[in-house]
Amino acid sequence: MSRSFAGGVHPPEHKTTEHQAVQAVPVTEPLVITLRQSMGAGSKPVVQKGQEVLRGELLASAGGFISASIHAPTSGKIGLPRQVIDPVTGAKIEALVIEPDGRDAWHPDCNTEREWRAMSAEDIRQAVADGGIVGMGGATFPTHVKLTPPKGATIDTVILNGAECEPYLTCDHRLMLDHPAEIIEGLEIFMRAVGAPRGIVAMEDNKMDAHRLLSEAARDLPHIEVIALPVKYPQGAEKQLIKALLDREVPSGGLPADVGVVVQNVATAYATQQAVRWQRPLTERVLTLTGDGLERPGNLLVRVGTSVKRLLEEAGCSDKLGKLIAGGPMMGIAQQTVDIYTMKGMSGLLALKNPALMRHGPCIRCGRCVEACPARIMPSTLSILGESYEDANLEALDAAMEYGLMDCIECGSCSYICPAERQIVHYVRFLKGERRKKLIRERERQAQEASRVTA
Repeated sequence: MSRSFAGGVHPPEHKTTEHQAVQAVPVTEPLVITLRQSMGAGSKPVVQKGQEVLRGELLASAGGFISASIHAPTSGKIGLPRQVIDPVTGAKIEALVIEPDGRDAWHPDCNTEREWRAMSAEDIRQAVADGGIVGMGGATFPTHVKLTPPKGATIDTVILNGAECEPYLTCDHRLMLDHPAEIIEGLEIFMRAVGAPRGIVAMEDNKMDAHRLLSEAARDLPHIEVIALPVKYPQGAEKQLIKALLDREVPSGGLPADVGVVVQNVATAYATQQAVRWQRPLTERVLTLTGDGLERPGNLLVRVGTSVKRLLEEAGCSDKLGKLIAGGPMMGIAQQTVDIYTMKGMSGLLALKNPALMRHGPCIRCGRCVEACPARIMPSTLSILGESYEDANLEALDAAMEYGLMDCIECGSCSYICPAERQIVHYVRFLKGERRKKLIRERERQAQEASRVTA
């Protein structure tokens, strides 16, 4: 087997922080925790202004099955709620504020060891939900939902994604170096939760130091493999990882569970091990602070709700910062302000002095984006349809669906390779947003018709 997938590109790595040890950021300022820390429904506050809370105490409960609970990242008093900018959507969002008391005291229900091997699969999923665990590679899909396979699905393999193929980011690499045993135990917990007999930890072969440590941690576990894959972007995308490791094709519109697989990030595995074994909810994460706009880049252990502006200042941020990206340069989201706060799914902050600006010329029909596309669709056509839809050609959205709009993983390989520097991913995201609006309008119309019938 070739251990690869169709398409892909090789952007410069820029992983200058990979050998820098993780530094814990002390809690010295109020923490601002947004109420949308996961994909799906927002969380519902269960605390009030003036209430004293301890670290790990529940702040907000899940707003539905596809949602995640939120816990106090430190001890202190609940301040006045406020609205802040959501780094993911750019919209204003409700947030809770904790004014730290300096004790950083844990709630008494936390830090008690639990024998998870004696727990049922359902009990493990509940423990994961209780810990507020989400996908920490950036997608933030609630982990307990991922560990609940569709009815009739049989999961035979759990894959831990340690590829970290996004340029600049090194937080997962550092986590694998610092906590290999905990990550392997997290994989075992996942396997028990879904009943999978096989586990794989996968990374690119530019992380052989992590490969050695994880292999040592799994030495006595014959059901777990640690595999190094060739460096190619987007090696860490779910469908591409499954193809490279197992030579299985996830069907269009399908899920990894359709081919017997569950994929989780290595950081998610570590957080799960902490939550299930030690009853420590997800209140902090490692993120990479990097870019040529910083004098002191590095890997930081930060509490959820930490001020990004403060982190940038302490890292020696340039006064002439040209762009701030939450995440990496390929799939990250450019920010409109530095007045944002760290979140469960924020894997990195990329500060650039003079970012290259795309000139967005007309498509020259060279086909390079088609060759690079790992989803094997036609990105050039989608971008042209996006332009057409913006110009009020409403039929363009239906045409984009026929050309595989929803199969696009938004990896950015097409935009990276395009000689005309077209903003292809921008148009894909725009069209997906318009499709969501259309579906919402249709549901509202159907609800109104149903109410008229029953009236």
